[in-house]
Order: sequence, then C-alpha cells, then structure tokens
Amino acid sequence: MSARLLAVNVVHELIRGPTRWTAIDKRPVSGAVAVTELGLAGDEQCDTRYHGGPDKALYAYAEEDADWWSAELDREIPPGLFGENLTTHGLDITGALVGERWRIGGPTTGILVEVRSPRDPCGNLSARMGIPKFHRRFVATGRVGAPTSRCSRPDRCGPATGSSLSTAPVRDGQSARSQPARR
Repeated sequence: MSARLLAVNVVHELIRGPTRWTAIDKRPVSGAVAVTELGLAGDEQCDTRYHGGPDKALYAYAEEDADWWSAELDREIPPGLFGENLTTHGLDITGALVGERWRIGGPTTGILVEVRSPRDPCGNLSARMGIPKFHRRFVATGRVGAPTSRCSRPDRCGPATGSSLSTAPVRDGQSARSQPARR
C-alpha cells in the first residue's frame, strides 16, 4: 500500500492553554487547501517562537501512531487532535530523519516538504488531552510526528485531490524524535 494523505487540518478555534492562547485545536477540512512557505491557508499559530515560520510551516502525524495512542489511552484520536496539519497513512513519520523530504501530490506535481526538526511539545498538548504532563509521555514514546517546511512553489494539497506521498529519505540526518519535552 502506498503512503497517502488522509486529512488536512487547520485551526478550528483558538483556545486558552495553561499559560497562553493556543491554536492546537486543529480539525479536518474538506477539499484542497492552499499551502505557502508559512503553512496552510486558514491555519494560524499563536506562539510563533515555537510554531510556524518557514522551518515549521506544517506539522505531520501518522495515523498509525494515532491508532497506537488510541489503544494506549482507550479513546478515539481523530485527525488533528495532536495539533497536526497533515494526517498521513503509510509513511514512517516516527522514523523520519531531519532532512527527509516528502512529496505530497503526484510524482512531479504538488508540494515538497522537508522534515526540519524534532517536535518539542509543551503543556498545551497536555491540556488538550486532559492528561497532566501528557506532553512528556508523548515525547517518551518517540511518536511525536514531524514539523516540516514547505520546499517548493505554492500549491494546494488535500485528500480530495488524490494526494499521494512519496519519500526521498536522507541517511545521515538527525532523528526527528530526539527532542526532550519542554516543561
């Protein structure tokens, strides 16, 4: 089975986190969404010190990891619950390396994104989940997803466009899951 994009998620509403406002409440949208070097049209980030910008324009999370969490927590984990913009299937995001690139769309069309850094979740994830210090547990499992940058011309992506995913991995990159959780 080939890798594919299952959902594109943008902010539903800004919510108050434990110490600041957050845009972690992401929900799937229908149809294709415009992608720029700063992320998805209709999405926003509140704390731009840690979110957004050209190096963290998008956040990808694998359905397989969400399914693991669903079993672990005995609850549904719908697309966007962890604040991800892209929910994928069949792509090893847990094993992604910094510098790895993914094409979303056809073999010569769509957008090219690059894994830029490990995810470093904060207490807003714990508040979203309703589990104290969940962000530390999240990091300890290594199932953190991957922040990516958009590396090609502006375009659109979405499951409705038949977006497939292909990879161009690097072999000497840093693991995208090797970052300790912030307090």
